[in-house]
Amino acid sequence: MGDVGSKLKDWKNRLKDRHMFTIVMIIVVLLIAVIALGIYTYAKQREYREVAANDYNRAFYELISYMEEVETYLAKSTITSTPEHGAKTLAHVWREADLAGVYLGQLPINNEGLSNAQKFLNQISDYSYSLSMKTINGEKLTDEELKNLEKMHEYSVTLKDTLNQLANEINDGTIKWGELESEGSKTFAQQVSNISTDSFGNIETTFDDYTGLIYDGAFSEHMTSPERKGLTGENIDENKAKEIVKSFTGANDNQISSNGLSENGNIPSYSFIIKTEDNSKSISISQKGGHIVYMNYYREIGEEKISEQEAIERGKNFLNEKGYSSMKETYYLRQQGCLVINYAYSQDNVTIYPDLIKVKIALDNGEILGIETAGYLNCHTERRISQRIISAEKAKEKLNKRIETQSEKLTIIPTEYNTEILCWEFTGKVGENEFLVYINAENGKEEDILMIVNTPNGTLTT
Repeated sequence: MGDVGSKLKDWKNRLKDRHMFTIVMIIVVLLIAVIALGIYTYAKQREYREVAANDYNRAFYELISYMEEVETYLAKSTITSTPEHGAKTLAHVWREADLAGVYLGQLPINNEGLSNAQKFLNQISDYSYSLSMKTINGEKLTDEELKNLEKMHEYSVTLKDTLNQLANEINDGTIKWGELESEGSKTFAQQVSNISTDSFGNIETTFDDYTGLIYDGAFSEHMTSPERKGLTGENIDENKAKEIVKSFTGANDNQISSNGLSENGNIPSYSFIIKTEDNSKSISISQKGGHIVYMNYYREIGEEKISEQEAIERGKNFLNEKGYSSMKETYYLRQQGCLVINYAYSQDNVTIYPDLIKVKIALDNGEILGIETAGYLNCHTERRISQRIISAEKAKEKLNKRIETQSEKLTIIPTEYNTEILCWEFTGKVGENEFLVYINAENGKEEDILMIVNTPNGTLTT
């Protein structure tokens, strides 16, 4: 019995040792697996970081490349002398700015400066596209448009130079994409010294005072027409044009000097300069019919005392006095103490967007500083507006169900084919975004959608 008990005890000990051994082996295997998994995970994370860094580097250097093209073509656009070459150059600006914005959006940094730079690139793209459409139709850029391009060029140079500084800092290892991705601009500010510390901040500061381009709202890219329907009357000579300038502005003979007849633009016009002790005005009068095509001048604007609504009414009264009746305000932009307002012709309660006149009003005393009538002169005529239209309620059925409509009205809108369409215009919201949706008032087809952008400087559309 003793031998049996001893053997049984020995067997139990062996089983216990084997059990412990098994447990130890399992733990060792698990540890090895955890370590192997850790090594594998670390290797994959490192691989992912390297891939991400390569993607960010690629996007960044593509951004710099396109930004250099934007700056170059903007510079060219400010000195082009023909609409044909201007159209080609501006088309390049539009394309390169759009691509630069795409690559800027791929960078892993949430920074207000880069956000402002993104908006700037978007506006360069939109504005250059608008101007390219104008020059394609044979119109020369106005002095005001050229000044806008010059200002954009100045900002593009600053942005390009700042991006090149950042490229140097990335190359020497001062900035690491991974740290920027995980901790954003706070880490960046802690890491970078001297010029680097303020690089992204410099972008923000640069665009803080960039208050927007002269972008005139829905359908402001004036349609041109070989008929120039609003250009009525017989041809006049330079002396008659000068008399019209005197009547329109109150200037006398000694204050007016002539720059002669310009026949290269969409509307052949006599150009004059009015010089007084306080300012210098430029004004042009159409050869056919003696219509005001353009008048503008600059002066220092004092403290703003005129409300936007009062400025809108003053502009409307001014147009009535000058013979432009039934004009209704559409969109406006506030800039440098002035309100630039688009007025569209209204016929039988239908807003006719092609017939646009732009008026610039000083907000310190309500003075009219500028007027531009190209859209109106190209397109204005009395329309035969169809009465066989679908109701607003029927047109509303064609809208996306997500849109909460706020208002509707009948409008005539231009198309890219130099035609016009009678539409119901619906203003509505989807979430926080506002839209204008245009439904063909005769067949219910969705013709166009614009996004409304409300800014501190006015209401724009994209």
